[in-house]
Amino acid sequence: MVEITASMVKELREKTDAPMMECKKALTEAVGDLAKAEEILRVKLGNKATKAASRIAAEGVVGMYLANDGKLAAVVEVNSETDFVAKNDEFIALAKGCAELIATKNPADVAALSALPMGAGTVETTRTALVGKVGENMTIRRFVRIAAVGKLASYVHGGSKIGVLVDVTGGDEQLAKDLAMHIAASKPKALDSSGVPAELLDTERRIAIEKARESGKPEAMLEKIAEGTVQKYLRDVTLLGQVFVKAEDGKQTIEQLLKAKNAKVNGFTLYVVGEGIEKKVNDFAAEVAAQAAAAKK
Repeated sequence: MVEITASMVKELREKTDAPMMECKKALTEAVGDLAKAEEILRVKLGNKATKAASRIAAEGVVGMYLANDGKLAAVVEVNSETDFVAKNDEFIALAKGCAELIATKNPADVAALSALPMGAGTVETTRTALVGKVGENMTIRRFVRIAAVGKLASYVHGGSKIGVLVDVTGGDEQLAKDLAMHIAASKPKALDSSGVPAELLDTERRIAIEKARESGKPEAMLEKIAEGTVQKYLRDVTLLGQVFVKAEDGKQTIEQLLKAKNAKVNGFTLYVVGEGIEKKVNDFAAEVAAQAAAAKK
């Protein structure tokens, strides 16, 4: 039997960039034949990528690109299964590379982005190779490309978990930066009331009416109470209605701030990693017990 040495594993790892244990297994299967082991790894990594694709990827990062003149930008969410992989330099580079391609090449959708050249292949081959390398699913979930009306400011927070682009006309650089940070902190759903979906307002109105009714309020007052609740909700979820997080008096709204600075927000984009993705919750104790029971059988 051929001895699989550390130097052989090291050489194969350097050639393929595959995990060390995978390299050792491939060399054992290939009886020490380096070329054959490399071929085995290529097959296994591809299979690993396929298997990983069925697993939920709800962690990840926001990749951002902003042109020097502030007139063009892109933001993309790239997901992984674990936060550990989201901190991988190659994973972060993939997200940043995608953001730059989105800004400069203007792909129509994720499929078009995936077909664009990247490195020695395409975005898709780069993604698949990285999936195979780390053994974890990765997906490009969504992106947006923005051509500014005014000038764009960006802000990334929490290890690239939250990304903001805001398009501002007037004001100064500090104002734009403050607005981007405010959006990251307060997470408005829309710029103003016109951008809030009607179904959300209907839900708030129904809940307010039922609460008021249960508390014994007269039927004649229910609609008025509901309208007050909806207006408060709009102040909470619209950027212009929110109180500025850095307001010294704790009362100045974003709308008032913009008026004082003779500025206008033309629009904004807020990405929060994993937002809306149902994450799988594992019962670790149950999982270990199941594995132990399977081993006994």
